[in-house]
Amino acid sequence: MLGFLLARAGVDTVVVEKHADFFRDFRGDTIHPTTIDLIDQLGLREKFDTIDQNHIHTLDVVVNGNRLTPVDFSRLRGSNDYIALMPQWDFLSLIAEEGAKLPKFQLMLDTEATGLLHDGDRVTGLTASAGGSTVEITAALTVAADGRDSVLRDASGLVPVDYGVAVDVLWFRLPRTKIDPPDTLAYLDSESMLITIPREGYYQSGMLIPKGEFPAVQKAGLPAFRNRIVRAAPFLVEVVDSITGWDQVKLLTVQVNRLSQWWQDGLLCIGDAAHAMSPAFGVGINYAIQDAVASANLLVDALRAGAVTTDDLARVQERRLPPVSRMQPIQLRLHDIIAKPGGGGFLANPMTWWQRSVASVLLPILRIFTARVVGRGFRPEKLGPQLNPR
Repeated sequence: MLGFLLARAGVDTVVVEKHADFFRDFRGDTIHPTTIDLIDQLGLREKFDTIDQNHIHTLDVVVNGNRLTPVDFSRLRGSNDYIALMPQWDFLSLIAEEGAKLPKFQLMLDTEATGLLHDGDRVTGLTASAGGSTVEITAALTVAADGRDSVLRDASGLVPVDYGVAVDVLWFRLPRTKIDPPDTLAYLDSESMLITIPREGYYQSGMLIPKGEFPAVQKAGLPAFRNRIVRAAPFLVEVVDSITGWDQVKLLTVQVNRLSQWWQDGLLCIGDAAHAMSPAFGVGINYAIQDAVASANLLVDALRAGAVTTDDLARVQERRLPPVSRMQPIQLRLHDIIAKPGGGGFLANPMTWWQRSVASVLLPILRIFTARVVGRGFRPEKLGPQLNPR
């Protein structure tokens, strides 16, 4: 996204992507209202709307069999009062296709960044492997947007502070059931938290488990794992037998971390390379896009002049650190709750009269907070006039 925004504003940009395409599972599927607002600003809404997607206006949580609605995006101002669920590869392909129309945009697929170029203490570009050969790309600014296991960040010597996430995720597919339930953020019982993301013909599903528990889950056997899924989400009983081997279940190690300094002279880290977010609330891709917008707004003039200073780069971190440092503790707190023995068992099934009374008072208040925090984040970014097309 950053490469597209800068190229659109007249800055020569090269984007390096190690794969030959964007088709990868285990990437974020949620496009939040702030990102849809950006699509509107870019004039790409008509093409965006042609991508297969589901619109989520409310999100339920099923806790020990009790269906609650803690998120209602109708509380947001503006017309984009929903989350769009779409495969990330479709979204990235849209940006790449639009970027290909710009004379200043170059996308190098099947090209893997391997290290950094330096002139003294200043980063002056990167090295990459492409087709068995090594290439060097020089640049006034090198941006590490290569994820939580960033090669470029590691090559720089910058080391993130890890905050010790208490959970891992088991990722798997299940066929769609005959009757879909209402849009549901998660199913939480006394053992597990289960996420079901609806896609064409199947649910991309994730079970959050205490960190390090996967070997014990495997030792208990597939029948026990399938039963655990059904206990959390009984409606999946008709499709759960489609899991016939552990090769269908992928372990995703959840990380929440953050660099104390996101930059060096000539280098900027953004997105998960600067601050790995957990899957909680699906905000990772959207915080990365907000990083891109802020970076483009703050750096485009310096890039046009060909002289980006460390003060320029520090301003990006100053802009984006507050929203990140507010969201990550919320994610960590949620993980701590999930990881504790008992999990969703804190609610009776059915709820007691006093639990129903408390929920009737707290949920309307909670919806105001969650719509804002989940839907728009703590500091939504907009394109500045300096990013107008050139």
